[in-house]
Amino acid sequence: MMILLNILAQCQVRYGRFYANPRGNYEVDLFIMQADGKKIVDPNKQNALCSRLRIELLRPLRVAGVSRGPDTELLVANPVELSGRGRPLVFYDITLALEVLQTCIFAVKIGRHMIRDREWEVYRILLDEGVGSLVPRNKIEEGVRNKSMG
Repeated sequence: MMILLNILAQCQVRYGRFYANPRGNYEVDLFIMQADGKKIVDPNKQNALCSRLRIELLRPLRVAGVSRGPDTELLVANPVELSGRGRPLVFYDITLALEVLQTCIFAVKIGRHMIRDREWEVYRILLDEGVGSLVPRNKIEEGVRNKSMG
């Protein structure tokens, strides 16, 4: 895992191209080079890089609704970029999705945690389940995931 992190830290995306085909699928071409401008020619490094990119593209963000006794807590985990920066729009997207679902927030805790050699920004959102809150947990999870993923 550390070798992969070293590979990613020493790479730069020089050019990217996105294409949506008629079936609704997307194709992505990324031209990635080492920080010194040289091509990545080692097949092991290429495979490690492709594997990591697939994982990040398939599940860049985790969303789960958890029962905390009579309350519901929404957990949203977002990987921190290798530069150490978080993504401030994630919290905006979460609150916007909850507003659309007419679900109020009682309290929020934001923290960073190391999980499997990777730093994650974790949003713990205690939902206000007062009068009139009838949105099922799975609809909340789906709404937040969809809004956060664009």
